[in-house]
Amino acid sequence: MKRVAVIDGQGGGIGSFIIKALREQFGERIEIIALGTNSTATAAMLKARANKGATGENAIVWNATRVDLIAGPLSIVLSNSMLGELTPKMAEAVASAPARKLLLPLNQEQVEIIGGVKEPLPHLIEALVARIKEEYDV
Repeated sequence: MKRVAVIDGQGGGIGSFIIKALREQFGERIEIIALGTNSTATAAMLKARANKGATGENAIVWNATRVDLIAGPLSIVLSNSMLGELTPKMAEAVASAPARKLLLPLNQEQVEIIGGVKEPLPHLIEALVARIKEEYDV
């Protein structure tokens, strides 16, 4: 069974949307681990039907090497993003993890991906789920 970590912070809204879409597409055929930068984000993602959840720097650093795929907003690889919730150690752990990373190019941190198509969040999440399905044939 594939293990997918969904990482988010602040209110966990983006992570929750990702988890709901993954559950709709894959049901229980994948294990989803919700990793929040704070307990509110983790709780929201657990409510969206993640299998497990953990909070904080150590949880993100430790789990980043133990999953097949990491999904979340681009900011999970940017030090001090999410209003400072995402620590440099978290960003390094995610960026250095051997897991495949599928990141949503959201422009919340004054970082813009040139050449990326601006799409609404629901369209980005659809594309993320389609990519997981294509790559892992779950």
